Amino acid sequence: MTVAYIGEPISRVDGRAKVTGQAKYAGEPTVANLVYGCVVSSTIATGTIRSIATADALAVPGVLNVLTHENSPLPVTKRNFVDEAGSPGETFIPFRDNTVKFSQQPVALVLADTFERARYAASLVHVEYDGEPHLTDFHAALGKAYDPPWRVLLPPIPEPRGNAEKALAASATRVDLEYRAPVEHHNPMEPYASTAVWDDDGTMTVFDKTQGVKNVQGFLCSLFDCDEEQLRVLSPYVGGGFGSGLRPQYQVFLAVLAARSLERSVKVTLTRQQMFSLCYRPFAWQRVALGATRDGRLEALIHESIQNTSRYEHYCESTVHWSAMLYQCDNVKVSFKLAQLDLTAPADMRAPGAAWGLFALESAMDELAVELKIDPLELRLKNYAERDQNRNVPFSSKAMRECYRQGAERFGWSRRNPQPRSVRRGGALVGLGMASGVWEAPQLMASARAVLTLDGMLTVSSATADIGTGTYTIMTQIAAEALGSPMDKVRFELGDSSLPKAPVEGGSFTASTVGPAVQAACGKVRDQLFGLAKRMPRSPFAGARPDEVVFENCYVRLRKDPSRAVSFAEAMRNSMVNEVEGDASTGPSPKQNGYGTYAHSAVFAEVHVDEDLGTIHVVRAVNALAAGRVLNPKTARSQVLGGLVWGIGMALEEESVIDQRFGRFMNHSLGEYHVPVNADIRDLEVIFVDERDDIVNPLGAKGVGEIGLVGVAAAIANAVFNATGKRIRELPITLDKLM
Repeated sequence: MTVAYIGEPISRVDGRAKVTGQAKYAGEPTVANLVYGCVVSSTIATGTIRSIATADALAVPGVLNVLTHENSPLPVTKRNFVDEAGSPGETFIPFRDNTVKFSQQPVALVLADTFERARYAASLVHVEYDGEPHLTDFHAALGKAYDPPWRVLLPPIPEPRGNAEKALAASATRVDLEYRAPVEHHNPMEPYASTAVWDDDGTMTVFDKTQGVKNVQGFLCSLFDCDEEQLRVLSPYVGGGFGSGLRPQYQVFLAVLAARSLERSVKVTLTRQQMFSLCYRPFAWQRVALGATRDGRLEALIHESIQNTSRYEHYCESTVHWSAMLYQCDNVKVSFKLAQLDLTAPADMRAPGAAWGLFALESAMDELAVELKIDPLELRLKNYAERDQNRNVPFSSKAMRECYRQGAERFGWSRRNPQPRSVRRGGALVGLGMASGVWEAPQLMASARAVLTLDGMLTVSSATADIGTGTYTIMTQIAAEALGSPMDKVRFELGDSSLPKAPVEGGSFTASTVGPAVQAACGKVRDQLFGLAKRMPRSPFAGARPDEVVFENCYVRLRKDPSRAVSFAEAMRNSMVNEVEGDASTGPSPKQNGYGTYAHSAVFAEVHVDEDLGTIHVVRAVNALAAGRVLNPKTARSQVLGGLVWGIGMALEEESVIDQRFGRFMNHSLGEYHVPVNADIRDLEVIFVDERDDIVNPLGAKGVGEIGLVGVAAAIANAVFNATGKRIRELPITLDKLM
């Protein structure tokens, strides 16, 4: 039988390269005659630049130039760029004019022959501003919220069902609550960097930290009015992205701008502080109102959200969509509005929309359970939706009941005491909480190429990315199984704009999007090999059908008599073929249109709260997921563990704090922006609930990146209430809010 690789807990194929330092990131290519760029950032939030004095910087030995809006060599182009992950509005491009749109906006780029000289010279650039009053206080802007133009990337806001306001007023039990969430910044280990390598013929190779090389290539080609053959983008390794790399960031534009200006190779790397001048998860104000019968049947659900955007872009998220589809309810109304602030634009951050939306919804469900004196898990089961409520279609699969059952059993939910402050252990108040999770499981269009050479090496390629999720590994597994090649005879290539087209890596859709294309491309190689084997003299496959053979360990074998076999190399040599190539493009099938495709989860958490100090420890958590076919339990478990850790950070630690006087994020370092460390993490457990889905995509996989995070913060917040009797509706839950 063919060796099965899909579903096996195989270690990362790129692991050795990463731990030995052989993996090179965007700021690490060895390039001769390299120029270093250092960004000068604005010190005001809004206004105009009156003057930029660069003479002192230019006088430093080794400084080649200082680029600003006054001398920016950006060519005039009329080409339009369609950003795959973009929002309606204006794409921010540095140095277009003297306008300052946000604090830490890049206003100059110092170019020197060493990084140290560039950094020192940057400190000598003197900028004078005409500042204007700024608005960076989200709560002060709530009264100016508006209905935004919607992102093409997202499904539309669900239409109202029934009459939610009337049903709420008539409900026997009601909760009507507000929840608030702060800005969170992407903080991947690898800062943003780009190295633009200049060729004498005017072509350029750009090493960029990105989650979409094709998207960056399109961005640069449209701005600099060049063809794709003139500009190649590479990103073979990414040290974390979390959505921040879905869109081109400004350092890649600056690196290419400088390289074209100097006709030399240029590297631009951002500091950790400058990383806070990029995208982030936006502020969120939410209202959730629930009405129910006395036995807990939902009769009304209202979910309103206001989030912030910039002055130049209308960034939207699917924050309220989940509330309209997750539970059975006939009277539902949701709305989403934006409030503009003088900040850089927000952007997609792991589980965009759902991270904040489900915190509010699942906290409100817990509060309703308290009012009804019903177990929170029982309340969710009582309102379990058998169909996608937004579209009124069946689910392609939904094993959420099993998530509840298995998660509750492993966690010991039945032992929970519903009375707050009733359990103490070792001087701490003990609380248990739970929440539901849901995330979409889409399949997009993607292409792949597979090439088998005479030495038995199978090279498969697609212009996707690996941001640490294990794309290299699972695509290698899919290819190896599809062709019957050993894993060590398969090489997967990604992160190169010259490879077959693939979308940006995000939204938990990469496995379900690129995987089928890889499978199909290998299938075409397989078909050709079978044809070559049948043409051999005295072929054991004469008259055999494709389903009567198996491909195993670089051999084609007759299924009923495996001893009758032909090696891949023999079949190719007989026809004097040095390589066999297969190209394939795949996308969603029409049958998927009639189904809701989602991954689901149930999260359970136990917290210990020091009664005197208010400190909180998440001592254990269980996340039970139904995510279709799990392609690699080892890498998938890592993804979910990362989601649990991040959820702990969301609930208890992460918050970007603005000094309203300056309109600037002040805790812009990892010393002041708090994330969980080893001491914060105790017993975390992941359960993959068996779920077969023949509709969602040919692999039956749903992705685990986002579903591992959603619901975690709500479960922790609910546990904190169970421990203390205090309901904290504003994240993060810090000790000052409990005292």
